[in-house]
Amino acid sequence: MNNLTTKWPERIICLTEETTEALYLMGEEHRIVGISAYTMRPARAKREKTKVSAFINARIDKILSLEPDLVLAFSDMQADIVRDLIKQGVNVHCFNHRSLSDTLQMIKTLAALIGQPEKGQTLVEQLNEKLMQIHQSASQLPYKPKVYFEEWFDPLITGITWVSELIELAGGEDCFSELSHQSLAKNRILSCDSQVIAKQPDIIIASWCGRRFDKSKMLTRENWHQIPAVQSDDIY
Repeated sequence: MNNLTTKWPERIICLTEETTEALYLMGEEHRIVGISAYTMRPARAKREKTKVSAFINARIDKILSLEPDLVLAFSDMQADIVRDLIKQGVNVHCFNHRSLSDTLQMIKTLAALIGQPEKGQTLVEQLNEKLMQIHQSASQLPYKPKVYFEEWFDPLITGITWVSELIELAGGEDCFSELSHQSLAKNRILSCDSQVIAKQPDIIIASWCGRRFDKSKMLTRENWHQIPAVQSDDIY
């Protein structure tokens, strides 16, 4: 019998951006053969890698044609994709990170999956150091601006835990921090636009999940001109 040796994945498909970026940051991008079309970082990834998916949809035939030995997915949002790939005999690891600590643990797990735990630990330490530097700088700010983060526009959905944590680290106050601990987006839905107006945010950050943010669409909302962030054009 031949000696049994560990074979680490060499043909990885990343269905979300964060695993793609993490592999690049660890210098392991040569393992990636396919990515999500929504990948923005690093910018070179879109030029170098085959696009196989959106966020909740994927080209299963295209994924199979790339002969992956590992597909990396995320959360219940991609459960149907995961199911279809498993039925085809594909190895899939589905992450479910919701907080900053979850995200850092995701990096460690990903590094272990490719047989490079030291690289994962190094990256986590670097990211932790940057976060602490940001927090230290933010502590010098004269006040804490109120921040509204918008994950979706119809209905309005606010940010998840890691978003709220980053706002606080950067010296802000999350307008809807009480909702951020709800892991499912359906539990972070605002009942009406007036809830945002009532919070009077100083800053608005929008990152629509799976769709490019349309600032002009936001500015047409009824009575949003009453919001300080809109008045000062602090919308990002």
